[in-house]
Amino acid sequence: MARILITSALPYINGIKHLGNLVGSMLPADVYARYCRARGHEVAYICATDEHGTPAELAARKAGQDVAAYCAEQHEIQKAAGEGFGLSYNHFGRSSSEANHELTQHFAARLEAEGFIEERTDRQVYSPTDGRFLPDRYVEGTCPNCGFEKARGDQCDNCGKLLDPTDLIDPYSAVSGAKDIEVRDTRHLYLLQSKLEGEVRAWVDSHPDWPLLTRSIAKKWLDEGLRDRAITRDLEWGVPVNREGFENKVFYVWFDAPIEYIAATKEWDAGGWERWWRTDQGADDTRYVQFMGKDNVAFHTVSFPCTQIGSREPWKKVDTLKSLNWLTWYGGKFSTSEGRGIFMDAALEIMPADAWRWYLMANAPESDDTAFTLENFAGAVNKDLADVLGNLVNRVTRFNASRFEGVVPDGGTVGETEEALYTELDRRIEAYTGHLEAIDFRKAFAELRAIWVSGNEYLQVAAPWTAFKTDPEKAAVGVRTALNLIQLIAELSAPVIPFTAAKILSIFGREGEEAPAWPEGKAQDLLSRLGVGMPIEAPDVLFKKVEDEDLAAWSERFGAPKDA
Repeated sequence: MARILITSALPYINGIKHLGNLVGSMLPADVYARYCRARGHEVAYICATDEHGTPAELAARKAGQDVAAYCAEQHEIQKAAGEGFGLSYNHFGRSSSEANHELTQHFAARLEAEGFIEERTDRQVYSPTDGRFLPDRYVEGTCPNCGFEKARGDQCDNCGKLLDPTDLIDPYSAVSGAKDIEVRDTRHLYLLQSKLEGEVRAWVDSHPDWPLLTRSIAKKWLDEGLRDRAITRDLEWGVPVNREGFENKVFYVWFDAPIEYIAATKEWDAGGWERWWRTDQGADDTRYVQFMGKDNVAFHTVSFPCTQIGSREPWKKVDTLKSLNWLTWYGGKFSTSEGRGIFMDAALEIMPADAWRWYLMANAPESDDTAFTLENFAGAVNKDLADVLGNLVNRVTRFNASRFEGVVPDGGTVGETEEALYTELDRRIEAYTGHLEAIDFRKAFAELRAIWVSGNEYLQVAAPWTAFKTDPEKAAVGVRTALNLIQLIAELSAPVIPFTAAKILSIFGREGEEAPAWPEGKAQDLLSRLGVGMPIEAPDVLFKKVEDEDLAAWSERFGAPKDA
């Protein structure tokens, strides 16, 4: 048994998250956490709402609320959405917590003591119209590198180049649109990342097994040369700097947010958090796996490691960073700020969580961006979940109820058809397990679907409904094998469709098994576990099919492109 720490990107506080956010980090982390628990590992899946920064202040102002009250309310909304999708966090914290305040200030003090923080005078954009200094991303203008006219002051989304607001051509306030902005002096603390570049590069190079996307993003930042970055901002909401002359400043959200992983773990396991995070307290025995969308990778392969390494304290750093590309909305961007696409709360209003979980993970954007369309989603629900999995469960249990009095039937002997099924299952279960171990989700769930299909193919050959007329014992073998297979399928499917798996397991008197143990052993043994005479109750239809009228209503509701 291993100890495995799992974190996913912190969802930002300004509104419910869309499906792209969900599949970009939180959902794959949950699937992996569920799989690891099933294998008997000790797992801590940690996440939190990311609550600091200008967007939180602006969203609170728009909502007419105090920012602290707004964040508290939104945290509960996001927590509820996660629970609705079955996200099995061990702890879902808040970056505004007291624990994170203390740890952020601790890291800043350690970095300064080690000579990696420097106070500098900046020339920063100030908006007289807004009456405030503008954070980098709230200054927009034309990129000096590629000419993109909507570049932000921290980065150009078109060419990816890192920028400072003063680099932009014709800058303006993204808050008010005001162009009468000016540059004023302000003091800030800088993390001297340039001094740590060699150590960070060596650490990155020590992980040749990282996914290509993760390594390429980290290398890109390192090859461009690490720049010293300001870690304070002229804001009221955030972690106070506690430094003379910095009374109206807080730490930059990208400095304090990753530290919240540690703080949230401390809140969850107050007496044992150090064994997860400090290598001098046992964390060398912890495997740390992180899940990120590609836009967050650089901060977790470069910036946060700078903080950890520069502290000169024995902090556990990530072992595997699973990076994902973007899920797009018909080829365009999902957008929280513009309300474009399907959001987690609305998704649960129209279909159960497992329908989304299956589609998103079976089509996870691993090797490239993946376009979400309602048509493809409906196809996956109807073909995979209803026709393949649902059909298998319902056909077998209903036939068993009508012909074998709803109990596991006795009689008959295993034949060539069953032996062929055992051989196929042994091969596919090994492949499926291997892909999950490697965190290759699309390959894994292609194998899982093939296991579902194998059940239907077995039924076509065994044909117990035909055999029952002339050879009831042969029919009994077919039904008994199929019932055992359904139980096995539920165990294998639990990481990705936990609600459905629990419903299927309840058929066999296994109510309340949120994390069934991973099936170990040969298929021949796994398909002979049910006791003869055990009562089996046929469930309701597992998945309702998506009809054409559903698609039409959803397309209208969510603004799907007319020519899609």
